[in-house]
Amino acid sequence: MSRPITLCTGQWADLPLEVLAEKASAWGYDGLELACWGDHMDVDKAAVDQDYCKQQLDILNKNGLKLFAISNHLAGQLVCDPNNDERSDAFAPEDCAGNAEKKRAWAVEAMKNSARAARNLGIDIVNGFTGSSIWHMLYSFPPVSPKMIDEGFKYFAEMWNPILDVYDECGVKFALEVHPTEIAFDIFTTKKAIEAIDGRKAFGFNFDPSHLLWQMIDPAMFIYEFSDRIYHVHMKDAALQLNGKSGILSSLLDFGHKDRGWDFRSLGHGDVNFEEIIRALNHIGYSGPLSVEWEDSGMEREHGVKEAYEFVKDIDFSPSNIKFDAAFED
Repeated sequence: MSRPITLCTGQWADLPLEVLAEKASAWGYDGLELACWGDHMDVDKAAVDQDYCKQQLDILNKNGLKLFAISNHLAGQLVCDPNNDERSDAFAPEDCAGNAEKKRAWAVEAMKNSARAARNLGIDIVNGFTGSSIWHMLYSFPPVSPKMIDEGFKYFAEMWNPILDVYDECGVKFALEVHPTEIAFDIFTTKKAIEAIDGRKAFGFNFDPSHLLWQMIDPAMFIYEFSDRIYHVHMKDAALQLNGKSGILSSLLDFGHKDRGWDFRSLGHGDVNFEEIIRALNHIGYSGPLSVEWEDSGMEREHGVKEAYEFVKDIDFSPSNIKFDAAFED
């Protein structure tokens, strides 16, 4: 099994798609996972304009690249975020700035249009976030009641079921990147999120081990727990940097700070056991793309992303189609 190696363009949205596609092709990538910001993918246009879809696909095609998924994390975050404050003004159109509910309404339509865009682009996966109205209740003081937590999952279902209805209509799946600040951030909350929407199959996961590793969750265990809902895979590394002074809550230190308790790393430079991840993906029969989401504040990005491609190419391997001791069987 040779899985396609793609590049998530979210961290490269400062570059025009024409420029990035040429670079990604030269680096060896098989495709791009187009972020729905910058000029990489406008889902409102793609939802209704086949010529626009063809224009974006032609940019990839002329560079020998394929499209397997699009990612709309920014709009998705606004759907259930309780504040939608100035931190996310840049996620939505300028006329939504400062208006939390206008941003939320825009985000709901953007996530529906993401499904329509995917259909028109000939793909069936949209990656993204959901936001969470209860993430800020992570630490139970002031005391948080079970009812408050249940209400948060109920709100998630109320907001996302109508969005997922459009995904079903379009034959597209939404893949949540399980992540702190989302309704699901570990194995237990992921199970609760699935239960909240009655297990509908339009909702699955963009597996990203980096967000699990620093929480001290076994990333491979997540794959086994949700084997029928791994719709897409991000390849991203992270490292614990606990020095006796800081913890996994990161001490309000920014990414790249030497005293931060954990940080993202370029592939192969962190603590994620990618061999176990590949073995787990082989066990569940995942044959989709391995998408490099490159984030490392301590490394020049073009150096890192070229090295990341080679890392994924080397670490990926096919499952065996024969038992090693088959010659000794009758």
